[in-house]
Amino acid sequence: MAKALFGAGCFWGVEEYFKQIKGITNTKVGYSGGNTENPTYESVCYGNTEHAEVIFLEFNENIISYKNLVEYFWQCHDPTTLNRQGPDVGRQYRSSIFYFSEEQKNIAEKSKKENQKNFNNKIVTEIKEAGKFFLAEEYHQNYIQKNKILSV
Repeated sequence: MAKALFGAGCFWGVEEYFKQIKGITNTKVGYSGGNTENPTYESVCYGNTEHAEVIFLEFNENIISYKNLVEYFWQCHDPTTLNRQGPDVGRQYRSSIFYFSEEQKNIAEKSKKENQKNFNNKIVTEIKEAGKFFLAEEYHQNYIQKNKILSV
């Protein structure tokens, strides 16, 4: 299975959004992009870990391409708002694409440039090499389904 790592605001809704896409075989929410080992939800929200809330995806490339996943990424949030999504404010909610290969990097950068025409404001999404992914606490995994919250 191929993998992707995106930050697009609160990971609960982002996970539910990507779970609906054909070809996604596994999702996990967690933290990445920061400078702290083994962060917790509380330290990410209230500390200075520099981690983003992210969604780790495993997908079947025979069903969906990384390029298509990046297109879905642009649609699931506002990539023009710095360190926020809707009412959620903080660096942990930043728009991010963490790539695992040069090919993913090139696809993300090209897509960002192409999608800029769809937004009046400048896209502020960071595109950087994936570092360590830290799994969020169990109660965050599949949060929307576990808590019977209406789907996004």
